[in-house]
Amino acid sequence: MKEKDLLYHTILARSFSKNEQKRLGYGAFIASLFFVFTLCTIFKSYLNPLPTMDTQLSVDTGLRMVRVTETHKSQAFNSNYTTTSGASESLISPTTQNNITSNVTNTQRLTSSEDDKLSVCNDTSLPKNYLDLFNCTTPTSISNEQSASDGNKMDETIKCKKQSRTEICEFNGDVRVHGKSATILSTITSAFSGNSTWQMRPYARKGDLVAMNRVREWTVKLIQNADHLENANFSSRCVRNHSVPAMIFSLGGYTMNNFHDFTDVVVPLFTTARRFNGEVQFLVTNKNQPWINKFKEILRRLSNYELIYIDGEDETHCFTTVVVGLNRHPEYFKELTIDPSYSEYSMSDFRRFLRDTYSLRNAAVSTGESLRRKPRMLIISRARSRAFTNTDEIANAAGETGFEVVVAEANTGLASFAETVNSCDVMLGVHGAGLTNMVFLPENAVVIQILPIGGFEWLADTDFGRPAKGMNLRYLEYKIEAEESSLVRQYGRGHEIVRDPSAVAKRGWTAFKSAYLVGQNVTVDIIRFKPVLAKAFELLQRRQSV
Repeated sequence: MKEKDLLYHTILARSFSKNEQKRLGYGAFIASLFFVFTLCTIFKSYLNPLPTMDTQLSVDTGLRMVRVTETHKSQAFNSNYTTTSGASESLISPTTQNNITSNVTNTQRLTSSEDDKLSVCNDTSLPKNYLDLFNCTTPTSISNEQSASDGNKMDETIKCKKQSRTEICEFNGDVRVHGKSATILSTITSAFSGNSTWQMRPYARKGDLVAMNRVREWTVKLIQNADHLENANFSSRCVRNHSVPAMIFSLGGYTMNNFHDFTDVVVPLFTTARRFNGEVQFLVTNKNQPWINKFKEILRRLSNYELIYIDGEDETHCFTTVVVGLNRHPEYFKELTIDPSYSEYSMSDFRRFLRDTYSLRNAAVSTGESLRRKPRMLIISRARSRAFTNTDEIANAAGETGFEVVVAEANTGLASFAETVNSCDVMLGVHGAGLTNMVFLPENAVVIQILPIGGFEWLADTDFGRPAKGMNLRYLEYKIEAEESSLVRQYGRGHEIVRDPSAVAKRGWTAFKSAYLVGQNVTVDIIRFKPVLAKAFELLQRRQSV
């Protein structure tokens, strides 16, 4: 024992008897327990494990952005269908200058404080189970009544959302659009130093460089108040004042491909514009007159006003609300899909909208005992690539199975073809944009997709397999053998194109497309295919709940 310890015990022995020392020890032990219990009670709320997330907090002239990055799986070949990981972001509206702590970009780890909770809950791109970690209710925008952590009110003049496939912003207040310079000027009420400027391409296939390079870039400028508008780089005096909100969207990208027409524009346009009940002015950038002619019925149904081709407008158009960009399903590899978890609408709502727009009679197919006629099968023919070379044989086999057969190519005008599709119970076609017309089929109808050689399984499932099921359609798939492809006759059974499609895919999308999408036709083996026809007929005999 050290000398100072011995001295300490000697002094203690002189001051207290042994019994008193023992009672003193017990008292000290009880006091320690009481002290620990008090600390645990006081700080209990701080000891619970809090969910955290890796975020990047960017502060730039008064804009606060919470960015959450999600990693998505990569695909087998490099194409416009193949991209790197997608990012899902939420841009929160500008806060007051008091909320800004730095003018530089910092990387931080945020916990779920009330202010950060509002930011996370406002990000509708996050999955519901993630939001549940923050005790979020249904994802909604931050309202004027909800305040930031320091007590300052959130500015609601701007609400932006950045997701893996789209960027969309809504500007409220004094909003001015100058088409010739592709500029959107919006005043905000929050105090911050200087202007904030960024660029947007209003087309819902972000991440696809080929598509986005065909979309005009727009510049957004935020100015603190209307008095500063005269200092803008273009004539900001309002020449045309509008009493209804506006929407800016592009008809560039991959438009005039039927699949992309729907998944990149028509479905996103429906989910974005439907809430206005027609009281919205469409401002079209990248004018595409054939597209407008094709979808004129849908455009008229969604807006009560004539389109404005905004790109050539040298006059400034002024609105109280402008939406730039279109909503889209937040998950990257989701096509022809509306997830009601992230939208006030569903795919059933969209298909009902199409039936109303084109006056289509059949909401669902007749099944079981109620099927009093031969079921109708539509065979989609193709004139150029991926065409059936034995259409008549396929039609005869379908007729022998019990179908009434209709053969048509999707080039008769959308309204007319929609009526044809809606009159059928089964639609059959080779993988391609023509299958997109399944959106017009009645519920419980059957879709049969023919897969050429080339490793189409992932594309087939992503583009049409899963979407068909989401539309309450029955889905069947027929994968051809090499002998059913024209590529065998062209190159021979042992050629790399026939033998090893994955090797061709490694050379890039152009090589893959040239070999399998452009250069291939299909001769269906009727004997192999008959069980698929029989299965489709059987599905229609079953009584299904609509």
